[in-house]
Amino acid sequence: MKNFWRAIAEMELEDMEVDENAPHRYVRTAEDVKAIVKHAKMDERQLTQLTQALYYPGAEVVSDNLRLLELDEHMLQQIRTGQTLHFKGGLHEKVVLCTDERTYDVKGAEISNSLLLVPELKFAAATSTSPLKSPRTGNANTSLERSLNDSADDDLEVPRTLEQKQVLTIFHEYFECREIRPRYRKLGELLQLTRYSGPENEYCIERKLLFSFQQLLDTVQCSRAQFVEGLNQYRALEFDGHIRILDYEYEYRIINLMLGVISENSWALDEVEREETIYALQGIAPEPIVAGLFDVYTKPSDRCPNKFRYQESLVARIVAQNILQPGLRFRSEEFMCTWQDALPEGMTCKLEYLRGLGILDREGAQPCVRSLAEEQLPSNINDRMRALFKTKRKWTMDEMEPYIDCFTTPTLSVSTLLAKHARSLTEGGIRYFVSKH
Repeated sequence: MKNFWRAIAEMELEDMEVDENAPHRYVRTAEDVKAIVKHAKMDERQLTQLTQALYYPGAEVVSDNLRLLELDEHMLQQIRTGQTLHFKGGLHEKVVLCTDERTYDVKGAEISNSLLLVPELKFAAATSTSPLKSPRTGNANTSLERSLNDSADDDLEVPRTLEQKQVLTIFHEYFECREIRPRYRKLGELLQLTRYSGPENEYCIERKLLFSFQQLLDTVQCSRAQFVEGLNQYRALEFDGHIRILDYEYEYRIINLMLGVISENSWALDEVEREETIYALQGIAPEPIVAGLFDVYTKPSDRCPNKFRYQESLVARIVAQNILQPGLRFRSEEFMCTWQDALPEGMTCKLEYLRGLGILDREGAQPCVRSLAEEQLPSNINDRMRALFKTKRKWTMDEMEPYIDCFTTPTLSVSTLLAKHARSLTEGGIRYFVSKH
């Protein structure tokens, strides 16, 4: 084997010709190829008639702007349909890759072997001039194939074509992508800087901190579809060309006035009129604010065409948020009664509406309800788990889910996270999770 590679090296040094267009690069000839095949003790008749000689890139080739990226089927389909993939990340953020619908975490990974990028390299049957092996013709003539394989003459001349291929670059690493949940924390932090609390307080807002839809989309690490969903979660509105969220007390006051229009007009809950509601609040709040809140809190009525109904869950949550002031604890029965009385007639309060907003703690002498807002918890999974177990000693999976769901991925479920960061125990037939330490 050593003699074989030594022979190849000597042949490359002695028998190479110099290309006039590339004076510093040796160019292999067809005779070189045949000599190598002979040294390798291979039967040339078993090879296709086209040989491709690869040449490493010279100093004049600029390829440092190329990277190898791993794609899943979704990303590949996006590219095939002409869509754009976006890399997003600030100076101190980990970069993510976004399609129009999904978000991916991007990490560099080493390749055990070197991968060569060779434009227009031919594979398999494309290197054969035989009709049997070539996809370029449908002819069934295999006479050349038979004559080459059946000949007993070892010195039979096999026609050979030599093509030169330039290696564009060599990859030693690639970017691997893993689908993740959208990162909304930055969106909330930016919107909190310019909370809208009425036209009389706009003089307090720094105009340079106001952002348009496109500016936020370019900044927040999520896809466009996820970004729109995030705006809905924060109940964000577009006002004077900028995306704004409302100060909680101001939003609660406007929603109360909008709900009051229902009783004033004796409407059923699914007979709410949009234009009449906006008109009723003229002079009280800017029309874009009322119209935006109406679109966030309502859905088209299933029973009455061109009429709307308020979403019970959203109305119940903002009412509960008004009751659950930070630091206060309420007896469960007392809280549920107060909550129900504050809702419009026909709406019902449910504990599931407190998801990510408050918790029911049954560990004391009497069950109590208290505030625990998900967006105010640490963004690191380890710090968040410590904060949760400091708040309450044991949790069921359903109670824990809204507070750690943001850390899940298509391959990492809530149960997997709990198995890693907590330990389980069973009491009274109910499975609970407690701190590992």
